[in-house]
Parts: sequence; C-alpha cells; structure tokens
Amino acid sequence: MLTGVTEGFLCCLLGSPPNAVGPLESVESSDGYTFVEVKPGRVLRVKHAGPAPAPSRPPPPDTAQGGRAGLVRCQRRITVYRNGRLLVENLGRAPRADLGHGQGGCEPPAALEVELAEPSGAEGRAHAGGVGSGRRRRTRRPKRTIHIDCEKHITSCKGAQADVVLFFIHGVGGSLAIWKEQLDFFVRLGYEVVAPDLAGHGASSAPQVAAAYTFYALAEDMRAIFKRYAKKRNVLIGHSYGVSFCTFLAHEYPDLVHKVIMINGGGPTALEPSICSIFNMPACVLHCLSPCLAWSFLKAGFARQGAKEKQLLKEGNAFNVSSFVLRAMMSGQYWPEGDEVYHAELTVPVLLVHGMHDKFVPVEEDQRMAEILLLAFLKLIDEGSHMVMLECPETVNTLLHEFLLWEPEPCPRALPEPQEPQLESAEKK
Repeated sequence: MLTGVTEGFLCCLLGSPPNAVGPLESVESSDGYTFVEVKPGRVLRVKHAGPAPAPSRPPPPDTAQGGRAGLVRCQRRITVYRNGRLLVENLGRAPRADLGHGQGGCEPPAALEVELAEPSGAEGRAHAGGVGSGRRRRTRRPKRTIHIDCEKHITSCKGAQADVVLFFIHGVGGSLAIWKEQLDFFVRLGYEVVAPDLAGHGASSAPQVAAAYTFYALAEDMRAIFKRYAKKRNVLIGHSYGVSFCTFLAHEYPDLVHKVIMINGGGPTALEPSICSIFNMPACVLHCLSPCLAWSFLKAGFARQGAKEKQLLKEGNAFNVSSFVLRAMMSGQYWPEGDEVYHAELTVPVLLVHGMHDKFVPVEEDQRMAEILLLAFLKLIDEGSHMVMLECPETVNTLLHEFLLWEPEPCPRALPEPQEPQLESAEKK
C-alpha cells in the first residue's frame, strides 16, 4: 500500500498518468485467443472457442402445431406523456414458464403506468403502480406512442448447433477471465463461445484518451465483435455494465439476437455519471487509493471475504485496471437513450440473474427491469453477490443452460368458428 501511495505522489509531482501501460502479453495467445483490431490502433483480446466445425445440417422442421412451436406474438403499446408518465400496455399474451430454480416468471400486468426515472442515481428511479393508482394528472396528452406488433420464433438453443453463438461481456474492472467457469462449461456442452476484453481491460489495448472509454466508443467495439462472430441465433450474456452493451446490441439487431441474459445489471434507467463520485478525483489520487478501492470491491462484490474470494478476485483479474482507465470508464457512462422506453421496446426473451448479497445493485432494480421487459424471468441466488458467476458457478451455469434450452409452448391454433347448418327451405315445390 505504501508503494501505491508513493507512486501516486510522484505522479502528482511529475504530472504523468499512473499505470499508463499497454496491453498485457497473453501467454496463451495461441490457444483460443484472438486479437481483433476494431479500429486502427484499438485492439481487443477475444476468447473464441467451440466444438470442431461439423458439416452443417438443416434444422428439423417444426411439426408440432403445424410449425407453430416457439412462435410468440409480441403485441405492446408504449405511450409517453408530456408530464413524464409512461404507460405500457401488453395487448397479447406473453409466454411465461418456470425455469426450475429460484423465482420464476410471472404473468405481466395488462398495463403498467410508471413515472419516467431520472437518469441520475437511485433517487430518481421510478415506482410502478396500477393504471388507476395515485392522483390523476391534469396533463394527459401523449408525447409519442410506440406500437409493437411482431412475431418471434423462439427456439431451444442446444450445444453443437452450428447456428448458435454465446457472447459474454464483462463490466467495469473485469476481464474475460471472470467467465472462466461459464466458458469451460458451455464449451464442454458443445457451444461456440465468444468473450472479449473491453478496451483498457485484460489484455486489450489501453488508449490514454478518456474519449476511448465512453459508452458509445465501447458499444461500437462490441458491435464490431458481434458482427465478426455472429450467426443466425446469438445469445448475449452480460454482467453489470456489460448488460448495457447487451441491451444495445439486442435493440440494434433484433433479428440476430435470440436471447439475452442479464447478471446483476440494474434497472432500466438511462446512464449518467454521478457528479459526486470518488471516481471524479484525479487519476493519481485514485492510484493512491487503489488498495482501498480493491478492498472495498472485495467487500461489496462478494458475499464472503475469505481467502477463496480473494483468490477468485485475483484469478478473475477483476478490478485490475489502471486508475486512468477506471476513472474514464466511470465518467464515460453516459447513455441517455437507454431509458425505460428503450428497454420496453425489446421483444427478445431475457433472463435476469441477481445475487441477493449484491451491494452495488439492489434487487429492486432488477425487479424493476423485469416489470418493464416484455418477456422476462427473474432468478434470485441467495448465496451470491455481485460476482455471482464466480461465487456460485454451478448454480449460474444451470440457470443459463436451462434458459438456453427453454422455448415457449406452441400457440394454440385458432379453431374455426362453427357454422350453422344450412337448412333446406320448408316449402318445396
């Protein structure tokens, strides 16, 4: 800790950014790692693994219910009023099913009226209520209305299917190493997996320009990775800040994103950096405080703080980024478009996984997300915290696999209306 303080004071005196290092060399670069240049001079390390390529076979035709297996009709009307109210009306029947563990999906209300949350912190988050709850507002003129009416063909994603790819996106301070248990598990089951290091994290390049770490810059990186590896049915798995990039890709590519999994991702509110935050301090000060920040992350990110958790934190290469990158990442979380309306427009099935001991993301935020989304399951893990995929890998892997295999029950075909018998005329000539 004294070394970090000394280096921080030298940084302040010399005026140079601390820990300004390039990407780490990957020892296993020849074993499943690829370095992708998403932009000139901007290189991301990607873990790409899967089964050996097999001759592609056409998927078997759906015979049940006349080819209607997995077919879902998504009907929703979203009305934004000028007084800041949001009315979400579910016009169709959303499929729900119990995935077997934790809290299962519940039938969504026919209508949900909420107040649009302010993007700055939890104080401005919305509270759900019935259509007729609360005092009636005088101003009820709609600002805009969004109609959603489409059909989604949601199918079971099984291992060794050539058209299925799983994308894993980590959050601030992490790396692709936090997904080790999940990557190994799904590769053994025959899935193709893709896990990138965000810029400035893991072994990816770390530009010393704050603009390189805005939400939009990182989102474009993820778009480039997605377009490079995407196939017909793609599943996005995000953790914490990585959930926002999954939401962005699902909104941009609704025909390519088949399912989404959000792990401790928070509520459906627009991103805006906090003004009063420790991460607004100069990078050299953050460098001095880095041992304290690492300890705070250990206490807040894990349900227990023993030797096992410290080893998991080290193996996962979590919270091991330079103070400059950390400061730029936190101050660059500006995404005003990602509000409740943006999330309510999603028609892709979503699994939300929440560790009940998470001190970064309250469970109320994930519950709020489940209310806004059209097709959502919320699963609670009592023993987990923010880094639940490291703490409870078996439970997380089971939940993820069950969701991949899930498909909605076939929609019953409408029966023809009975016709009245044609009676002959009583008068015969």
